[in-house]
Amino acid sequence: MARWADVEADVPEFAASVRRAFDAGTNKTMATLRADGSPRISGTELRFAGGEATLGMMHGSRKRQDVRHDPRVAIHSPTLEPPTGSLGEGDAKLAGVLVDADPERRGDAPESGAFRLEVTEVVLTTVEDGQLVILWWRPGTGLQERRR
Repeated sequence: MARWADVEADVPEFAASVRRAFDAGTNKTMATLRADGSPRISGTELRFAGGEATLGMMHGSRKRQDVRHDPRVAIHSPTLEPPTGSLGEGDAKLAGVLVDADPERRGDAPESGAFRLEVTEVVLTTVEDGQLVILWWRPGTGLQERRR
């Protein structure tokens, strides 16, 4: 697993493109796993700052319960219609494990609702010259590309 800063350091142009796709709108979609293993999708907000991809969840929310049970998630960039005649910024996805962004919280303090993503995969899908272009990055394997 990697921090977002690792992606930025390894493939800065790719990371900037992924970030633009995520920053195109406020609401992202996150997939979590329920206690019975079935999937759940929820709206979320994601922020890139200080080399981290972070998000927050309300205490008692279903998605937070899911993450406490199984921290694996996938997060999809906002789905926006591109302007006429444009292909837009593309479609981005992040996958990984959410960890408490405030692990030093102790004692009677309530659990933190802030999480950071330990990245296992980053994907950017675009259309170029009539071809679907899929770029993906994983820790240890670097950036790969497939066109079809």
